[in-house]
Amino acid sequence: MTADTLMPEAQSTEAPSPQVPSSDARPVKAPRKSTGRKAKTLELTLTVTGTADGEWRAELRQGNTFLARDLAVAAAAVSRAAKELHDDLSTPIDEVIEEARVQQAARVAALEAELEAARRTLADLD
Repeated sequence: MTADTLMPEAQSTEAPSPQVPSSDARPVKAPRKSTGRKAKTLELTLTVTGTADGEWRAELRQGNTFLARDLAVAAAAVSRAAKELHDDLSTPIDEVIEEARVQQAARVAALEAELEAARRTLADLD
């Protein structure tokens, strides 16, 4: 005789052990599908124009509406902004700014020569 046959009451009084579902038995949720909505695109147009004299102007538009118009902008600020945005933007902009710088330096030299000539003429009149 085994202990099982001698004590049948002991077996019946024990509570059955609860079965814990394994992590493998849990249903896997499918990833949520996109509803097809795209993020709203915001389009702004920033136009920066410069002159050979080194004057820069900016305007900002949203569609056909101007948000800012005819703002004076420093050449150094244009250069910094372009560098922040992308090298492909900053390289040609810096070339344009350098060309304007060279032209302005030539103009300053010509004006200084003219001023010096005017001073000599003035000195000769005394």
